[in-house]
Amino acid sequence: MSRDEGMKPRLLLVEDDPISHAFMLAALEALPARVDSAASVSQALRAEDRHDLWLIDANLPDGSGAQLLAGLRRLQARTPALAHTADPSPDRHRVLMDAGFAAVLVKPLSAADLQSAVRAHLPAHAGSAGDWDESAALKALNGSREHVETLRRLFLEELPGSIDAVERSFRAGDQEALRAVLHKLRASCGFVGASRLATAAQQLHQAPASLEALMDFRAAADGLRG
Repeated sequence: MSRDEGMKPRLLLVEDDPISHAFMLAALEALPARVDSAASVSQALRAEDRHDLWLIDANLPDGSGAQLLAGLRRLQARTPALAHTADPSPDRHRVLMDAGFAAVLVKPLSAADLQSAVRAHLPAHAGSAGDWDESAALKALNGSREHVETLRRLFLEELPGSIDAVERSFRAGDQEALRAVLHKLRASCGFVGASRLATAAQQLHQAPASLEALMDFRAAADGLRG
């Protein structure tokens, strides 16, 4: 395996429909990423490699996406997972989120939306899909490259202060203050396309006493600061 290949994030795509599989596979490999495929619960559970992200169909020939996620969680407890389904109903989405999925993608979806969702939920340490999500930033700012660059400069100027506030709150055990800082930072990340840092901030928000989550947050911030 080449060095560049080894740096790519590794994804598991679980989809039994051949057309959907072919479309999603092409979109994911264009990130770039290494993608392993499965068409059923049993095939996915036989996957031996560790993955940075799982993309799981909500309905599979031999079970549900929620059942598969529970099985995979016994192998990799902290890997983020995205569900994909053709069912747009809020009740269905609520069931999937309650099962532990980080987000629910509704099919059909565009390649850009699929790629953006994957970038947003990859752990901070995963591969080299890029610290900045250009498409997300341009979409948030109506396609203005000038506005993106201006906001990113301001964002990077304020980032050290945000990091200090996060670490002070973490050391003090002040979870309310920590979550307030992270909430504000995640909003800023959305405007400038700092998807990895946004994901790391979300994980720390959900586990405010986790030293591992704090380390992931530091790594994502360091990546943006070069």
